[in-house]
Amino acid sequence: MKAVAYQQSLPIDAANALVDVELPVPVAGEHDLLVAVRAISVNPVDTKVRRGVTPAAGEWKVLGWDVAGEVVGVGAAVRGFAPGDRVWYAGSIARPGGNSELHAVDARIAAKMPSTVDFAQAAALPLTAITAWEILFDRLGLHAASTGTLLVIGAAGGVGSILVQLARQLTGLTVVGTASRAETRDWLLDLGAHAVVDHGAPLAAGLRAAGYAEADYVVSLNQSEQHFAEVVELIAPQGKFALIDDPASLDIVPLKRKSVSVHWEFMFTRPLFATADLARQGELLAELARLVDDGRVRTTLAANLGRIDAANLRRAHALIESGKARGKLVLAGF
Repeated sequence: MKAVAYQQSLPIDAANALVDVELPVPVAGEHDLLVAVRAISVNPVDTKVRRGVTPAAGEWKVLGWDVAGEVVGVGAAVRGFAPGDRVWYAGSIARPGGNSELHAVDARIAAKMPSTVDFAQAAALPLTAITAWEILFDRLGLHAASTGTLLVIGAAGGVGSILVQLARQLTGLTVVGTASRAETRDWLLDLGAHAVVDHGAPLAAGLRAAGYAEADYVVSLNQSEQHFAEVVELIAPQGKFALIDDPASLDIVPLKRKSVSVHWEFMFTRPLFATADLARQGELLAELARLVDDGRVRTTLAANLGRIDAANLRRAHALIESGKARGKLVLAGF
């Protein structure tokens, strides 16, 4: 089968940072679906793994943890899926990624994709939606009756673009996003943010200028270390702070005075450790599909970069590494 992979961790402008290869068809396990990949999207985790993980000598590493495709085979223990089903999922970072014509995934972390969108539109959502959903409802413990102010730092990227929508649709929170360009500000307002502040300027002052004295909940999606002093200032006493990035260091002692709790989110935790609630990821993707089909949540696809090949994936990685990506970058077809 066709795939895009690498054997050396290289800068993305190197010709062999990602290459087109032929690999054996994966063997699906008893809990697996074998999926014909129709579309994929690219996330910051792809670039982090490419830069930081070198495969064993002679082996190819396939990235890609956002897939929309069609089931072509099911394992003996799989229930609820059949060949021909259109599915979406993020997969597991402990297994080969989905940048390949065929892909094996645990059926418990997959779901049938929305019927009202195409494969490219669907592929934009799984990883970021799982991340956003887990932040809001599993880590911060929010629910439909939750109120207060939520500040989302770096809200115009993939996770923020879906988190803003979920918070607006499924809670009573006032949602404030941060962005630094007119284009991304307009994007967030269109997605439902009540207000947008500039994260290139002091956040506490920007939040007050927007009419909010403090934030009850803060979600930091990037540059947490850079913005942390501002978070300490603007977060409410007994507030909650969640983050997903990888700061070199983060001294959370200044949050003690306000009794602020800190919550990490890593959407691969459930599949990586085969947790008892592993199937929750498939369940929440099914719930998300209903929200999409009901018109309450929309795809965060910002650009379709063409077919799935090494050249287009190198373009996608370069855009993400530039820090200027808005929404999600998708590739479709081989």
